[in-house]
Amino acid sequence: MDESIDYQAMMQSALQGVVRDLLEHVAEEGLPGAHHFYIGFRTGDPGVSLPQHLRNRYPREMTIVLQNQFSGLQVGEGEFSVTVRFSGKPTALTVPFASLTSFVDPSVPFGLRFDFDLIEGAAEGDSTADVEGTCANGVSRPTTASVPVLTASSRHRPAPAHPGQVVSIKEFRRKD
Repeated sequence: MDESIDYQAMMQSALQGVVRDLLEHVAEEGLPGAHHFYIGFRTGDPGVSLPQHLRNRYPREMTIVLQNQFSGLQVGEGEFSVTVRFSGKPTALTVPFASLTSFVDPSVPFGLRFDFDLIEGAAEGDSTADVEGTCANGVSRPTTASVPVLTASSRHRPAPAHPGQVVSIKEFRRKD
């Protein structure tokens, strides 16, 4: 019997709950003011539903933008569904919250990272993840340096040495 507490899993669940609550609010009330969201997720995870041509183009991760051209946002306990436009065509997607890799609202700015290993690998030159640059629908997304990000790491790793880029939970621990 394992007697340790899995704090990382608890953080993942809590941060996924933040996104779920935000999306529920938007589904009921719409996006307030200038708020808009960049949502990154792993495309190959179980429960992710998207057209095959998008899965082929983004075999590991993609980012969608919820701003002007989305509709039908429905939020469940474990996933959300939304219709977004790709090249002007409405496309229905379903994304489990467990598949999220990032969530950014650059209007505030506010960001969350869920899959630190995937994102860290991309920063080190791994071409399997699109961390910065262009979203799946061609919209330019903010760089990680422009948005403070709270990280839920799946392993104990130090935060990158770029000031203001990532807020590590270690920074908030007591140093007795």
